[in-house]
Amino acid sequence: MTKKQVSTDELIAVIIQGIEEVKGEDIQLLDLRGIENTVCDYFIICSGNSNTQVKAISGSIQKIVSKQIKDKPWHIEGENNAEWVLMDYVNVVVHVFQKQIRDFYDIESLWGDAKITEIKSA
Repeated sequence: MTKKQVSTDELIAVIIQGIEEVKGEDIQLLDLRGIENTVCDYFIICSGNSNTQVKAISGSIQKIVSKQIKDKPWHIEGENNAEWVLMDYVNVVVHVFQKQIRDFYDIESLWGDAKITEIKSA
C-alpha cells in the first residue's frame, strides 16, 4: 500500500485547521521559497496563551494531520516546557509559541524577506 502524495497546500490547510481547533492565535504563514538556503518552504507561526494551550495546539495539529492526511512530524522539539514547540513536517515547519516568547524571538523579523500571509480565523 503506497502513501497518498499529499500536497504542501493541503498539509498547510490541515495544520491551520489543527491550530484553529484549539483557538491558536495570530497565525502567520511565511513563504520561504524565494529565499536561498532555507531549510523548508514554509513556516507556520502561531501563539498560545499558556504552556497548556501551546501543548494543546501541538497535540491538535498532530491529531488532525495524522487523521486527515496520515502524516506525522519528522521531528518535534520543545514539548516538555511548551514555551516554543517546533514541529518539522519537512516542507513545512510549525512554530507554536507562548505569546511573550514569540515577541522575544520575533522570528517573523528574522525572515523579513519571506512573503507573510496572515491567516484570519473564522
